[in-house]
This record gives sequence, structure tokens and C-alpha cells, in this order.
Amino acid sequence: MAGCTSPEDAPAPATAPAAGEGIHVVHQQGELTLEAVPGRVIVQDIAVLDILDALGVEAVIGVPSAGVPDYLQQYRSDAYLKTGTLQEPDYETIAAAAPDLVIVASRSRTALPDLSAIAPTIDLSVDNDSLVEGVKQNIATLGRIFGKEARAAELSAELDARFAALRDRSADAGTAMVLVTNAGRVGVYGANSRLSWIFTEAGFKPVTEDVDDRFHGGDSVSFEFILQANPDWLFVVDRDAGVSGEDAGAARALLDNALVNQTSAWQQDQVVYLDPVPAYVVMHGYTAVTRLVDQVLGAVDEQA
Repeated sequence: MAGCTSPEDAPAPATAPAAGEGIHVVHQQGELTLEAVPGRVIVQDIAVLDILDALGVEAVIGVPSAGVPDYLQQYRSDAYLKTGTLQEPDYETIAAAAPDLVIVASRSRTALPDLSAIAPTIDLSVDNDSLVEGVKQNIATLGRIFGKEARAAELSAELDARFAALRDRSADAGTAMVLVTNAGRVGVYGANSRLSWIFTEAGFKPVTEDVDDRFHGGDSVSFEFILQANPDWLFVVDRDAGVSGEDAGAARALLDNALVNQTSAWQQDQVVYLDPVPAYVVMHGYTAVTRLVDQVLGAVDEQA
């Protein structure tokens, strides 16, 4: 789910003025000033948790009760409060915890008005149209809020380096299509989707421009459509595996048919099954994005 701002309207990072002035934060639904570096933080978004972990922030006291991926499994422990689902926060638990800051984004962003009545709350949703810049913006914002500016700069530089390598190595990769499988159905993601960077930050060219991928299952397509488009590369996200955390091979089985088998991507062994948790569940985290970029880089290098 994308945020509602365009790249030119994206909020500026948090700013840390002189001592005593607090930390001013402009976010997707407004702005606020924190009196000091937060020491008790409740995070109602997995991508934000991903970034905080990469920054080395130790102020997190509460996380969603579900959806935390294996690479962040330490936050599943009883040492962290479980504060409800992304869509339905546990307001009583959050209020009792007396947090200094609550952070929402994407799937939890609609809870901001109610959470703001409990504690200072910011919305760090990312617009898929400018996904990479949005992730870097959040890294910078969180780095400033928690006094981790140097580490934030390192993470952003690492993202830039990875994408530069991907652009260089995929410059002549040809066309691509991003598919999402969901309960036996197939959809397509376009250049404004949660995987927009495959087209905007790499050398892959979309085979179709007219894509309505606003919904979690993408723009529904047929196997005939995939064959007619005939991409050089297929990048596949198994939504069911992302949500359940278990990859039973459903996406592979669904696409292994007489029509898809005729595509250039299949014939050239250029079908990449993306890690579904970073691709579908987390989307906008530092570690999530770098894992996916590394996976695509590895696939391109294998075909070089």
C-alpha cells in the first residue's frame, strides 16, 4: 500500500535543532516536535522495524503481534510487547506502555489519529512511485530522530552502491514482467508497484505500460497474456508464501504450464522467484530491499 504523496512533496527528514529545541519531524500526515530522543518506541510497521534494526536503535519496546519476518525474529520474543496487528492496533496495551513515540506506515497508517491521542505518532509510509527514495528518506529521518546519522549515511550509501551495480549489470538485460500469484490466480505489477525499482532502478524494460496494480494481487492477467507479452525475464512473488511464511512451491507449480513454458524467460531459465516476505510483506525496509536487490543481481550474474 503506497503513501499518498508524490516525490516532490515527500516530507523532509527529521531535523535536530540546537539543544533544548527538540527534534522536529515532518511526516506523511503532518509534523510534530519531540522533546528528546525517544527511549520507548512502539513500531506498528515491519519496514520501519527493519530500518530501526539496521540502524542499531535499541529503543523499541513494542511490535506487531504478527508478520515479523525470520530475519527480525528477535522481536518475536516476550521481551517486546505485542501491540496488535498492523490493521488493528491494541490501543489499551499501547496506552499502558506509555511510549515516547509510535510509528505507523502503509498498512497501519489509518490508525494515526487514534494513536496520536495516546502518544506522539508519525507516519513513515512510502510512495511506491519513488520507493527507493522513500526508503532512503525514512533511513535519514529515523537516523536523525535517534542520533544515528552516521549509520544512516552508511545504509543509504550501501543502497546506492547496490543499485548502481544492478543498473550496470542489467543494462542490456532486456524486458521483464513482475508477477504476483495469489490463491491460484496471477496478477502483474507495473512500474508504480511495490517492486517498481526493478524498472526504475535497473535496466529491465517493462513489457506492458498499462497496468492497474493498486490491489494486493496486482492486475489480473491470463497465461495467454504472459505468452503474448513474452518477457525476457519473469520476476515472481508468491503472495500466499509471503503471508504464511511457508513456501510450498505453489507459484512454481502454477506457472509451469504449456503457455508460460513458451516464453523467452522460461526458455532461457530467467524466471526468478523473489523472496516473498521482503517483496510482499516488508517491502520498504532497508534489509528487505537489499536482500531482493542481491537476489536479482545474483540471477543476472548467473546469466552473464
